[in-house]
Amino acid sequence: MAKSQVSATIFFAIFLCFLLIASYEVQVAEGKICQRMSKTWSGVCLNSGNCDRQCRNWEKAQHGACHRRGFGFACLCYFRC
Repeated sequence: MAKSQVSATIFFAIFLCFLLIASYEVQVAEGKICQRMSKTWSGVCLNSGNCDRQCRNWEKAQHGACHRRGFGFACLCYFRC
């Protein structure tokens, strides 16, 4: 009886290791994110929170943030491609 319990324990341990390894092989299909300068933002972008709100509410983007462009900062919006 004890031998069958050891065999069952080993089987389940190997099975769990297999599941753990197999879970790393699964690739999640995520949408690619594209960026573009905001079409509704005017002026220098100094507050990423305001840029994010503008991109989401006015341009229906996933999010937005201020990034350096040339000598200033621009509001960039991020969309699913």
